[in-house]
Amino acid sequence: MKPNYKPIPSGDSKLFEVMLQNNKKEFDYSWHYHKEYELVFILNGQGHRYVGNNFEIFSSYDLVFLGSNLPHCWINEISAEEQSPNAIVLYLKEAFFEQSWFESSEFDSIRNLLEMSRKGMKFSCDAALRQKEKLVELSKLQSIKKLILLLEILQDLSESSKADYRLLCDHDFSGDLNSVNNERMNVIYKYIAENYNKKISLANVAEEVCMSAGYFSRFFSKTMKKTFFEFLNDYKVSRSCKLMIETDKSISEICYDAGFESIPFFYRQFKKFKGCQPKQYRLNYRKADS
Repeated sequence: MKPNYKPIPSGDSKLFEVMLQNNKKEFDYSWHYHKEYELVFILNGQGHRYVGNNFEIFSSYDLVFLGSNLPHCWINEISAEEQSPNAIVLYLKEAFFEQSWFESSEFDSIRNLLEMSRKGMKFSCDAALRQKEKLVELSKLQSIKKLILLLEILQDLSESSKADYRLLCDHDFSGDLNSVNNERMNVIYKYIAENYNKKISLANVAEEVCMSAGYFSRFFSKTMKKTFFEFLNDYKVSRSCKLMIETDKSISEICYDAGFESIPFFYRQFKKFKGCQPKQYRLNYRKADS
């Protein structure tokens, strides 16, 4: 289950590329990786974000920084009457790090930022909004002004407090060219998305990728650094978060809608992945939103 290598357009600059993505196809790119570092700021839209072995719901003002060769994909959820998603995407190219000035002590904090990005960094909404105006301006500037503003953004992010970001993965990940295994991963993602609210066995999902249950279990754990059922429960918890944010359903209704068969088990898994109980999560979100 390995991702596709995705070549990034070279553009005019040898140092970095800034792109405005504003259609669904640009979001729904299969699980992939590339050598460039990537900073993604969601202007509007919502859906699923996969980074390494992490799965989460994303929405507007989601700001994520990804290290080189870290597998990822964004899958947008959009209905016919909704607006297409929009994002500003920044790619830092290899030449950016080859310049002698980048080894200077002035760049110590930015180099530390890049090191942490190997596990994927998710910034808080407040931290993202502080960069919004600069990122929008960055997509419009030219020449040296663009480079200066880029360095300012990276410096700001590198000075973020620990309360302003969290790491998405427990382990470093790297891509590997293998089209068969890449397709397996995308089949598994699709199967989970379509069946998470049903009872799923190892045999069920292993059959989708033409493996025995035992081989699939070992293969998934080795590749994703977590068991299949840890990944599945993480997915269900994230689905429950989406329901708590977007609906007024009771916690017990959300438990079953998200695919859990037991309320106590749902509470244990929610605390494990989110660090609080479901009711507190909903209250925290509504307080922040207000």
